[in-house]
Amino acid sequence: MKRLRYIARKVSWALVTIAFVITLNFFLFRVLPGDPARAGIHDPRLTREAIEAIRVRFGLDKPVINCFQSLNPITLGDCAVNPLQTQFFIYVGNLFQGELGISYHTNRPVADLLGEMLWNTLLLIGLGQLLAIALGMVLGVFAAWKSRTAVDYSALVFSLTAWSLPTFWLGIILLFIGSSRWGLPIGGRITPGATYISAWAQWMDIGRHLILPTLTYTIVFLGEYMLIMRSALLDVLSEDYILTAKAKGLNTFQILKDHALQNAMLPMVTIIALNLGFTVSGAIQIETVFSWPGLGGAIFTAVQRRDYPMLQGAFLLIAVSVIFANLAADLLYSYLDPRVQEN
Repeated sequence: MKRLRYIARKVSWALVTIAFVITLNFFLFRVLPGDPARAGIHDPRLTREAIEAIRVRFGLDKPVINCFQSLNPITLGDCAVNPLQTQFFIYVGNLFQGELGISYHTNRPVADLLGEMLWNTLLLIGLGQLLAIALGMVLGVFAAWKSRTAVDYSALVFSLTAWSLPTFWLGIILLFIGSSRWGLPIGGRITPGATYISAWAQWMDIGRHLILPTLTYTIVFLGEYMLIMRSALLDVLSEDYILTAKAKGLNTFQILKDHALQNAMLPMVTIIALNLGFTVSGAIQIETVFSWPGLGGAIFTAVQRRDYPMLQGAFLLIAVSVIFANLAADLLYSYLDPRVQEN
């Protein structure tokens, strides 16, 4: 019963936070100065009629949240009949139907654009995260067990160096080395103009394009995970119950598996959850260096072109992902440490 109350409380707070984010995300782009109808289309030749048609096309002719904000007698009359015919309530209603608006630049649904870019980003960043987590945890455990030895010092130097390297610089260096010595592609998701005899051949081509950006992402995050795992495990290994376990004659594997790792995983769960939550935003620097068509590059392009619906949808996607990642971390906490449920 206590566990169910804990889960219900955390889920309720997550839903409240999502409602707040939806409201903030809506008003964030509507407090910006300037006319949104002109922001996405930089053409001084636009006539008054064309601007009004754009406003109607994107629903900008309706009042934001208050019916009496509209100066148009037609929209004011419609809103008086149905008070929910405002931009805010239409936006919320569309969200429940999976609609995020229309992109100013491409004139395509934002949900479709985000879906295409999100898949490419998850393919790249998700693979890099999994490799960084696995390698970082293994090296961190090994360095903690061999603390104050040459192995530990070497691991510290490597992890600190990897963590401090600028992402774009490391990507450029790996791009030069990989393309000149290993013959790997320098950018893109697939080879332009290539024809594939099978789906396997296409995935092999995608895999070759993934090697360099995935390696860059893995190295950047590997050092962070390794340092945190090493520090957390060293704290646990200094506890009295670890000394008792050694006195009982337990071997290294048993001490790590049954006593140390579960307690040392709490800080790792926090940082992994946060990083996985931000994974959907993509790594803008990596996607830019390697010309990878992901969500990070799409956000950068939308900022340049002032594509507000695209930015609004992307920010909402990132925020919801972070909220759910934190919710998953809280629920995992209750499994790793039941004492958390009492707070």
